Amino acid sequence: MTSRRAFLSSAIGVPAAAAMLPPPAFASLALATPRGRSIVEEIASTPCAGDEASLRAAATDEDFWAMVQQAFTADRTIVNLNNGGVSPSPLVVQEAVKRHLDHANSAPAVTLWRHQVPRREMVRRRLARGWGADPEEIAITRNSSESLQICQLGLDLSRGDEVLTTTQDYPRMLTTFRQRERREGIRLVQVQIPVPCEDVGLMVRRIEEGITPRTKLILICHVVNITGQIMPVREIVAMARGRNGGIPVIVDGAHAMGQFDYSFADLSCDYYGVSLHKWMCCPHGTGLLYVRREKIAGLWPMMAAEASRDGDIRKFEEIGTHPAGNVLAIAEALTFHQAIGGKRKEARLRHLRDSWARPLLDASARVRLHTSLRPEFSCALGTFDVEGMDPGKLASHLWNTHRIVVTTITHPEFQGNRVSPSVYTTREEIGRFVDAVTAAIRHGIPGEESGDAD
Repeated sequence: MTSRRAFLSSAIGVPAAAAMLPPPAFASLALATPRGRSIVEEIASTPCAGDEASLRAAATDEDFWAMVQQAFTADRTIVNLNNGGVSPSPLVVQEAVKRHLDHANSAPAVTLWRHQVPRREMVRRRLARGWGADPEEIAITRNSSESLQICQLGLDLSRGDEVLTTTQDYPRMLTTFRQRERREGIRLVQVQIPVPCEDVGLMVRRIEEGITPRTKLILICHVVNITGQIMPVREIVAMARGRNGGIPVIVDGAHAMGQFDYSFADLSCDYYGVSLHKWMCCPHGTGLLYVRREKIAGLWPMMAAEASRDGDIRKFEEIGTHPAGNVLAIAEALTFHQAIGGKRKEARLRHLRDSWARPLLDASARVRLHTSLRPEFSCALGTFDVEGMDPGKLASHLWNTHRIVVTTITHPEFQGNRVSPSVYTTREEIGRFVDAVTAAIRHGIPGEESGDAD
């Protein structure tokens, strides 16, 4: 990291253009370790081999995760177990957003359009490199809803054509297809997936059974947001390519990137949408759209672009003037994610999930888990319910009495509360959550019927 002395020395005689770049994030130096390094540098310098034994040990190395926790500005009077909705960014990312915003406002016609917007390309390259894609296949968007709706609305469909998804897909994406039903006369078909499901073949068959000769498009989640179920994307994509001359598959990856380790090459998909402000801890309002290069020209953007850009991934970024700071600060979040390491982060998130799920299952036979604990089928997200207990009332009790935040899930096929810790969550916070739920099971929620008799 550049020292103040070195920075000031190098500033003598710098070119005028360079002088307009934003200054280094000196405020981050306040988050320094006893050895004088920043917390991010200290995190990055802590080795972790990729073998299973090393990852298991890393997942429970509380000294290491204490450093990670200190990189955030989390309010520790609240136990936030809804990081699946939106995650806080580490301080270094927050500072970068503010720094870029200040820089843009110094002379936006120059600093925003001439300096900052071109630097998006560096972020694009890093995202592509990190997840096994060509930079010309990565568009930077504002969230997964925007990314997915580009695909849902941008693929040509005719009256009577069918689109296929599951009954557990994200409501906004279902709304998008239902609007096309009303407006264009297409038909939305939904199939059920067991909750939870630990059979790859069954999940693929359920999707395949929903295909008819009129099926033109399939939408699937990589991670189902209400249960944490990991879907077999590669197998479903391969199956779909062999039906009806090749059915395109849009993959909803809102909850996948940054939660566990994978690449686009692993999935072999054509369209993939991401919210970077969830498990990647990027600035709020940042997302990613991956489109396989040969598919770009056939996908219409939501906002108009010149015909000359038909094959350019950047046509999906035509949204008019908007701040560049959020996009540029993705670079800091990428550095933070890489400092931890994707596989080490994945191991920790599963450890935190098991640290509440297994004790609750042991606490009472009334506890039902709607999430598989097998690593190939889930990671950080987990959903549970307590037989005879209203999940909404339990969530309200946890917040009102303990200031613990969980997400209530109400679905025609099941109900419960979703729990989604993140890398800044402490084991003590998980313990408080387990104790609070266990007490509610045994003694009941105040004003409700009593809990377990034993």
